[in-house]
Amino acid sequence: MGKTTKIKVEEKLISIVKKDEQDYICLTDMVRDEEGSDHIRNWMRNRNTVEFIGLWETLHNPNFKPVEFDTFRKQAGLNNFNLTPKKWIEKTNAIGIISKSGRYGGTYAHKDLAFEFGAWISPMFKLLLIKEFQRLKEIETNQYNLEWNVKRILSKTNYLIHTDAIKEHIIPKKNYATSDEWIVYAEEADLLNVAMYDCKAKDWREANPEHAEKGLNIRDFSSINELVVLSNLENANAIMISENIDKVNRFKQLKRIAKSQLKTLDNQDFIKSLKRLNETTFINEEKKLKKK
Repeated sequence: MGKTTKIKVEEKLISIVKKDEQDYICLTDMVRDEEGSDHIRNWMRNRNTVEFIGLWETLHNPNFKPVEFDTFRKQAGLNNFNLTPKKWIEKTNAIGIISKSGRYGGTYAHKDLAFEFGAWISPMFKLLLIKEFQRLKEIETNQYNLEWNVKRILSKTNYLIHTDAIKEHIIPKKNYATSDEWIVYAEEADLLNVAMYDCKAKDWREANPEHAEKGLNIRDFSSINELVVLSNLENANAIMISENIDKVNRFKQLKRIAKSQLKTLDNQDFIKSLKRLNETTFINEEKKLKKK
């Protein structure tokens, strides 16, 4: 089992664990502190419940034992019928329900089954359970995306240890700044490339045929800061085009923007910044969750 997380529903803290990349919700927590401790057994001895959890196993569990399930289904609803999570698991080889022993033990069920148990408690409890579960997934998704961005930047940084060493060779420097004649015939993409890299896409391809043949371009060898600035240049250029600023003046402004923004960004540690953003976002989401 993976790390335990918790959600709060009607003042009850309910544990959620991961197993085989699937979420399992603690049924025991859902009925904790209520009078009587047979809620889970009463739910499982119900005929509709047996049919539902049996159908779920049939769809998701190739090792499920249908003969044993059919026996339980026929007995369900009788006064002397009794079914515990442990008995269900042992007899049918079920995977949708888990019975854990020990201090932090209890009965856990796959979210599909746990929502059904929530409906058995009350329709309102089910709706609140689904709402809080979805909110937890949103927090985890945001956390994952931030961590992914950090890993992506680390990967890019490690790659640049190599690319920076050969940048003077793979990025040809052309002295376009001394003449404005080329700008008249330049495409907008090359206007940005020269402002950013001091060379056109064609210049780079000719200097790097082995990379060009693989479909790579100059941006594939750019640092994260260069990519950020390039994105800003695209936005700035679009605004200047809408204002009917001619190419020569646009290029001069783009060149100044590129130089200024690169200088600013190169003095920032974005790995630390993302880490702080990551931690702050998660803490804030946790606070919101607890307030609920």
